[in-house]
Amino acid sequence: MLAGVSLAYYTRLEQGVSGNASDAVLDALADALRLDQDERRHLRTLARPEPKRVRATPPERVRDGIRVVLDSLCSTPAIVLGRNLDILAWNPLGHAFLAAHLDFRSVDTPRIRPNLARLVFLDPHFLDLFADWSEKARDTVAYLNLVAGRNPDDARLSALIGELTLKNRYFADLWAARPVSECLTDSRTYWHPLVGRLELGEEVMQLTDSGQSLVVYTAESDSPSREALEILQKTNRA
Repeated sequence: MLAGVSLAYYTRLEQGVSGNASDAVLDALADALRLDQDERRHLRTLARPEPKRVRATPPERVRDGIRVVLDSLCSTPAIVLGRNLDILAWNPLGHAFLAAHLDFRSVDTPRIRPNLARLVFLDPHFLDLFADWSEKARDTVAYLNLVAGRNPDDARLSALIGELTLKNRYFADLWAARPVSECLTDSRTYWHPLVGRLELGEEVMQLTDSGQSLVVYTAESDSPSREALEILQKTNRA
Protein backbone atom coordinates (compact mmCIF):
# COMPACT_ATOMS: atom_id res chain seq x y z
CA MET A 1 0.00 0.00 0.00
CA LEU A 2 1.21 3.53 -0.83
CA ALA A 3 -0.60 6.49 0.75
CA GLY A 4 -3.52 4.16 1.46
CA VAL A 5 -3.73 3.17 -2.22
CA SER A 6 -3.32 -0.45 -3.30
CA LEU A 7 -0.88 -1.42 -6.05
CA ALA A 8 -3.75 -2.57 -8.27
CA TYR A 9 -5.56 0.76 -7.86
CA TYR A 10 -2.35 2.71 -8.53
CA THR A 11 -1.84 0.68 -11.71
CA ARG A 12 -5.37 1.53 -12.86
CA LEU A 13 -4.65 5.21 -12.19
CA GLU A 14 -1.47 5.07 -14.26
CA GLN A 15 -3.32 3.37 -17.10
CA GLY A 16 -6.10 5.95 -17.01
CA VAL A 17 -8.86 3.42 -16.27
CA SER A 18 -9.87 4.72 -12.84
CA GLY A 19 -11.43 8.09 -13.54
CA ASN A 20 -13.17 8.46 -10.15
CA ALA A 21 -10.08 9.24 -8.04
CA SER A 22 -10.75 12.05 -5.58
CA ASP A 23 -8.53 15.09 -5.13
CA ALA A 24 -7.61 13.82 -1.66
CA VAL A 25 -6.41 10.48 -3.04
CA LEU A 26 -4.40 12.13 -5.81
CA ASP A 27 -2.83 14.63 -3.39
CA ALA A 28 -1.92 11.89 -0.93
CA LEU A 29 -0.39 9.79 -3.68
CA ALA A 30 1.56 12.77 -5.05
CA ASP A 31 2.87 13.56 -1.56
CA ALA A 32 3.90 9.95 -0.96
CA LEU A 33 5.72 9.81 -4.30
CA ARG A 34 7.26 13.27 -3.70
CA LEU A 35 6.12 14.49 -7.10
CA ASP A 36 7.02 17.95 -8.35
CA GLN A 37 4.42 20.28 -9.90
CA ASP A 38 4.81 18.96 -13.47
CA GLU A 39 4.48 15.37 -12.23
CA ARG A 40 1.42 16.25 -10.11
CA ARG A 41 -0.34 17.78 -13.12
CA HIS A 42 0.58 14.72 -15.18
CA LEU A 43 -0.84 12.39 -12.50
CA ARG A 44 -4.16 14.26 -12.61
CA THR A 45 -4.17 14.07 -16.41
CA LEU A 46 -3.62 10.30 -16.28
CA ALA A 47 -6.23 9.80 -13.56
CA ARG A 48 -8.90 11.80 -15.40
CA PRO A 49 -8.28 11.33 -19.11
CA GLU A 50 -10.52 12.63 -21.84
CA PRO A 51 -12.35 9.93 -23.83
CA LYS A 52 -9.95 8.51 -26.40
CA ARG A 53 -10.72 9.34 -30.01
CA VAL A 54 -7.73 8.66 -32.22
CA ARG A 55 -7.64 11.56 -34.63
CA ALA A 56 -5.41 12.90 -37.36
CA THR A 57 -4.42 16.47 -36.58
CA PRO A 58 -4.09 19.06 -39.36
CA PRO A 59 -0.61 20.44 -40.13
CA GLU A 60 0.37 23.24 -37.77
CA ARG A 61 0.92 26.77 -39.05
CA VAL A 62 2.90 29.63 -37.55
CA ARG A 63 1.05 32.92 -37.24
CA ASP A 64 2.40 35.77 -39.37
CA GLY A 65 3.05 37.86 -36.26
CA ILE A 66 5.26 35.15 -34.78
CA ARG A 67 7.24 34.96 -38.04
CA VAL A 68 7.87 38.71 -37.79
CA VAL A 69 9.16 38.24 -34.23
CA LEU A 70 11.32 35.31 -35.33
CA ASP A 71 12.89 37.27 -38.19
CA SER A 72 13.58 40.25 -35.92
CA LEU A 73 15.84 38.08 -33.75
CA CYS A 74 18.55 38.21 -36.40
CA SER A 75 21.54 37.94 -34.03
CA THR A 76 20.06 35.21 -31.82
CA PRO A 77 19.23 31.60 -32.77
CA ALA A 78 15.48 31.03 -32.51
CA ILE A 79 12.98 28.39 -33.60
CA VAL A 80 9.25 27.72 -33.31
CA LEU A 81 8.27 24.27 -32.06
CA GLY A 82 4.90 22.62 -32.54
CA ARG A 83 3.05 20.77 -29.81
CA ASN A 84 4.80 17.49 -30.73
CA LEU A 85 8.24 19.11 -31.18
CA ASP A 86 7.98 19.57 -34.94
CA ILE A 87 10.23 22.46 -35.99
CA LEU A 88 7.70 24.77 -37.64
CA ALA A 89 10.03 27.70 -38.37
CA TRP A 90 13.52 28.98 -37.65
CA ASN A 91 15.49 32.09 -38.35
CA PRO A 92 18.74 31.81 -40.35
CA LEU A 93 20.92 31.69 -37.24
CA GLY A 94 18.67 29.12 -35.59
CA HIS A 95 19.04 26.92 -38.66
CA ALA A 96 22.82 27.42 -38.79
CA PHE A 97 23.13 26.64 -35.07
CA LEU A 98 20.91 23.57 -34.88
CA ALA A 99 20.78 21.90 -38.26
CA ALA A 100 22.73 23.51 -41.08
CA HIS A 101 22.95 20.06 -42.70
CA LEU A 102 19.19 20.21 -43.35
CA ASP A 103 17.44 22.25 -46.03
CA PHE A 104 16.43 25.63 -44.60
CA ARG A 105 13.04 25.34 -46.32
CA SER A 106 12.25 21.88 -44.94
CA VAL A 107 10.28 23.43 -42.07
CA ASP A 108 7.74 24.79 -44.57
CA THR A 109 6.63 21.36 -45.82
CA PRO A 110 4.73 19.23 -43.26
CA ARG A 111 5.64 15.96 -44.98
CA ILE A 112 9.41 16.48 -44.52
CA ARG A 113 9.36 18.90 -41.60
CA PRO A 114 12.09 18.05 -39.06
CA ASN A 115 11.03 16.97 -35.58
CA LEU A 116 13.29 17.84 -32.65
CA ALA A 117 12.71 14.56 -30.82
CA ARG A 118 13.44 12.56 -33.96
CA LEU A 119 16.63 14.57 -34.52
CA VAL A 120 17.81 14.12 -30.92
CA PHE A 121 17.46 10.34 -31.05
CA LEU A 122 18.09 9.47 -34.70
CA ASP A 123 20.42 12.13 -36.15
CA PRO A 124 24.17 11.61 -35.41
CA HIS A 125 24.73 15.38 -35.72
CA PHE A 126 22.63 15.96 -32.61
CA LEU A 127 24.52 13.32 -30.65
CA ASP A 128 27.64 15.46 -31.16
CA LEU A 129 25.90 18.84 -30.80
CA PHE A 130 24.89 18.41 -27.15
CA ALA A 131 27.78 18.15 -24.70
CA ASP A 132 25.44 16.27 -22.33
CA TRP A 133 23.31 14.41 -24.84
CA SER A 134 21.80 12.06 -22.25
CA GLU A 135 20.36 15.02 -20.32
CA LYS A 136 18.79 16.44 -23.48
CA ALA A 137 17.45 12.99 -24.34
CA ARG A 138 15.80 12.64 -20.93
CA ASP A 139 14.31 16.15 -21.11
CA THR A 140 12.89 15.36 -24.54
CA VAL A 141 11.21 12.16 -23.37
CA ALA A 142 9.90 13.90 -20.24
CA TYR A 143 8.22 16.54 -22.40
CA LEU A 144 6.75 13.96 -24.80
CA ASN A 145 5.32 12.09 -21.82
CA LEU A 146 3.62 15.28 -20.69
CA VAL A 147 2.17 15.92 -24.15
CA ALA A 148 1.03 12.31 -24.54
CA GLY A 149 -0.93 12.62 -21.31
CA ARG A 150 -2.62 15.78 -22.55
CA ASN A 151 -3.33 14.45 -26.05
CA PRO A 152 -3.83 10.67 -25.83
CA ASP A 153 -5.77 10.64 -29.10
CA ASP A 154 -3.10 12.34 -31.24
CA ALA A 155 -2.31 9.85 -34.02
CA ARG A 156 0.83 11.65 -35.20
CA LEU A 157 2.25 11.77 -31.68
CA SER A 158 1.53 8.07 -31.20
CA ALA A 159 3.29 7.31 -34.49
CA LEU A 160 6.32 9.38 -33.45
CA ILE A 161 6.61 7.61 -30.11
CA GLY A 162 6.22 4.24 -31.80
CA GLU A 163 8.91 5.05 -34.35
CA LEU A 164 11.41 6.21 -31.73
CA THR A 165 10.69 3.20 -29.52
CA LEU A 166 11.47 0.84 -32.40
CA LYS A 167 14.53 2.67 -33.71
CA ASN A 168 16.32 3.75 -30.53
CA ARG A 169 16.76 1.48 -27.50
CA TYR A 170 17.75 4.40 -25.27
CA PHE A 171 14.47 6.15 -26.07
CA ALA A 172 12.53 2.95 -25.33
CA ASP A 173 14.20 2.61 -21.93
CA LEU A 174 13.57 6.26 -21.07
CA TRP A 175 9.95 6.03 -22.20
CA ALA A 176 9.41 3.03 -19.94
CA ALA A 177 10.81 5.04 -17.00
CA ARG A 178 8.09 7.70 -17.57
CA PRO A 179 9.92 10.93 -16.67
CA VAL A 180 7.67 14.01 -16.82
CA SER A 181 8.79 17.63 -17.11
CA GLU A 182 8.00 20.88 -18.89
CA CYS A 183 11.24 22.85 -19.04
CA LEU A 184 10.75 26.55 -19.82
CA THR A 185 14.29 27.75 -19.09
CA ASP A 186 17.59 25.96 -19.26
CA SER A 187 21.27 26.36 -20.03
CA ARG A 188 23.35 23.89 -21.97
CA THR A 189 26.78 23.38 -23.43
CA TYR A 190 26.97 22.67 -27.17
CA TRP A 191 29.77 21.63 -29.51
CA HIS A 192 29.12 23.20 -32.88
CA PRO A 193 31.08 21.79 -35.86
CA LEU A 194 32.02 25.30 -37.11
CA VAL A 195 32.49 27.47 -34.02
CA GLY A 196 33.17 24.96 -31.26
CA ARG A 197 31.98 25.25 -27.67
CA LEU A 198 28.86 27.31 -26.94
CA GLU A 199 27.36 28.05 -23.52
CA LEU A 200 23.79 29.11 -24.21
CA GLY A 201 20.67 29.79 -22.24
CA GLU A 202 17.42 28.40 -23.58
CA GLU A 203 14.24 30.40 -23.09
CA VAL A 204 10.98 28.68 -24.04
CA MET A 205 7.96 30.96 -24.46
CA GLN A 206 4.53 29.38 -24.82
CA LEU A 207 2.44 30.84 -27.66
CA THR A 208 -1.17 31.26 -26.43
CA ASP A 209 -3.14 27.99 -26.41
CA SER A 210 -1.82 26.53 -29.67
CA GLY A 211 0.68 24.26 -27.97
CA GLN A 212 3.43 25.98 -29.96
CA SER A 213 6.46 27.61 -28.37
CA LEU A 214 9.15 30.08 -29.36
CA VAL A 215 12.61 28.90 -28.30
CA VAL A 216 15.40 31.47 -28.11
CA TYR A 217 19.04 30.53 -27.48
CA THR A 218 20.92 33.30 -25.65
CA ALA A 219 24.57 34.03 -24.92
CA GLU A 220 25.89 36.47 -22.33
CA SER A 221 27.19 39.77 -23.70
CA ASP A 222 30.95 39.90 -24.40
CA SER A 223 31.29 36.17 -23.77
CA PRO A 224 33.17 33.69 -25.97
CA SER A 225 29.81 32.16 -26.86
CA ARG A 226 28.47 35.54 -28.01
CA GLU A 227 31.55 35.97 -30.21
CA ALA A 228 31.10 32.45 -31.57
CA LEU A 229 27.48 33.21 -32.53
CA GLU A 230 28.61 36.36 -34.32
CA ILE A 231 31.15 34.32 -36.27
CA LEU A 232 28.47 31.76 -37.13
CA GLN A 233 26.15 34.53 -38.29
CA LYS A 234 28.82 36.01 -40.56
CA THR A 235 29.72 32.57 -41.92
CA ASN A 236 26.07 31.85 -42.63
CA ARG A 237 25.73 35.08 -44.62
CA ALA A 238 28.79 34.35 -46.74
